Order: sequence, then C-alpha cells, then structure tokens
Amino acid sequence: MIGKLTGTLLEKNPPEVLLDCHGVGYEVNVPMSTFYNLPAVGEQVSLLTQFIVREDAQLLYGFGTVQERQAFRELIKISGVGPRTALSILSGMGVADLAQAITLQEAGRLVKVPGIGKKTAERLLLELKGKMGADIGAPAHAASDAQADILQALLALGYNDKEAAAALKALPPDVGVSDGIKLALKALAR
Repeated sequence: MIGKLTGTLLEKNPPEVLLDCHGVGYEVNVPMSTFYNLPAVGEQVSLLTQFIVREDAQLLYGFGTVQERQAFRELIKISGVGPRTALSILSGMGVADLAQAITLQEAGRLVKVPGIGKKTAERLLLELKGKMGADIGAPAHAASDAQADILQALLALGYNDKEAAAALKALPPDVGVSDGIKLALKALAR
C-alpha cells in the first residue's frame, strides 16, 4: 500500500524515525543498517517501506535499499518470525552477511542476533535456502571461496560480523586467502 516515503527527517530515535511528508508525519521503524546511513535531522530522505496491518496496530517499516526490504519480506514469511524479529535480524547483520550465512548454512552467526535461538536460526536457514543466498545482497566477489575463508578466519579471531565485512570490502577482489587475512588484520588494527 505505502511503498516509498520521501520527506524531511524530523526525529531519530532508534529504531524509529519520524518523517514529514508534506505535512503528514510518518513514524517508521528502520533497521540499524538504514538508521546509520540516514542524513541529519532536517534533511531530505527517501525510504522504501513495508506497511504491516495487524489486529491491534498498523506499522510502517522503512529501508534504505531494495535488498533490505526484500530480505525483510522474505524473513516475515517464515513461521515464528514477525516484523520485529526480522528488523532485529537486519539490525544485527547486513543483508550480505545474512545471505552469506544462509549460503554457508551457518546457524552460529544467526544465533548471535538478540532474540534468535538455535531452533529459529535453523528454521531460517532451512526456509531461506535457495530463496536468499549469496545472489541477493552480496557483492559478486564476496561469494568467492577466498573471501569466505578470509571472513571465517576473521570471525574465528574474534572480530564481529560488521568489522569483518568492512575489512573484506577494503580488499582487492582477487586477493588470496593468506594475503587477504594479513591485509584485513592490518586494516582492522588501525
């Protein structure tokens, strides 16, 4: 029903923002990945939205990218995963990280997200396999074996998903595993 909002950002109170669209203020819940990329209060912003009507509420969820909204839509189709849980998943890990966890069937990465237990993580992996993987949201080079090995090494060394993903983005696409780990560690040490 409401697919996109463009207006002035009036308030930022995570995870909710207030968006003024020609005199009408919309309260929109956004994942933290979108929240961090929002402009300053008083600036113009456009958000793709998902309108959810429940028996007791009408809620609007906003996303900075098409991939985030698509991931949200796939997540809420799963039994036991509501909009709030889907928002939590997208706040805890980016779309590319989620796609990679699904592709590699890594329940451990999903369990790190608050509110996601082992059974829910396994259900997510099972139901999203084939629907959402490295093809959605992940850059083409992130799906390579070397990139996956570098990511696993960084996670094993105790870096969180966001730090590891940021270090991966800084690497050249054709880097080998050992050189990639060295370069990533140098970047993370700064």
